[in-house]
Amino acid sequence: MQAGLQFGSTTEKVMENMTLCGKEVKLFMPPKIIEEFLSFFENKEQDVIKKLLAEITIKSPNIDSFQFPASIFYTLVDDIRNRSYRGLRTGEEEIEQAAQSFTGAQNLTKMEFQKKIGVQIKGFRDRYRQATRVGFLDSVADLDVIVLAKEIDGIVVSTDEGLLKWSRLFGVKEMSPSVFGEKMRALVPHLHHQA
Repeated sequence: MQAGLQFGSTTEKVMENMTLCGKEVKLFMPPKIIEEFLSFFENKEQDVIKKLLAEITIKSPNIDSFQFPASIFYTLVDDIRNRSYRGLRTGEEEIEQAAQSFTGAQNLTKMEFQKKIGVQIKGFRDRYRQATRVGFLDSVADLDVIVLAKEIDGIVVSTDEGLLKWSRLFGVKEMSPSVFGEKMRALVPHLHHQA
């Protein structure tokens, strides 16, 4: 919601401005992306959400007829293997650090032990995610975005490194959120006053 669009300082303002944009240009999202979007809100029945969704065309990509070069699949398999190895190495390093920090751990209470290991667990999770997911196509929802954009000759607007990297491999058009924001402000003059 805040990825360089400059559509407002609150989520509600960004959604209001995206709703205005949706009245001028056709916005598409696959159902899985809508599900991800809605998962960020406790109250999914808010007026501002309903108005935004009313301006978005929700469309599943036709995955049965979509074809892509085998080289992309080879790239994907190679990337998965490399990420798996980097994730494994990251885990080993974090476990080594944990073992080093727990010399004398038997003298700690259960609460002290959990506090101390919590730092290592968080470090492991952060590094594992960085090693295996950042810059990678890590969800079927992201793949839906690429396939749908290819199918409708649309443009992907995102800051997600993995989504953009794989969009390029599939030959899908892309636009940065800041450029999209500028284009929308030029097309929808009301945005200048609401941003």
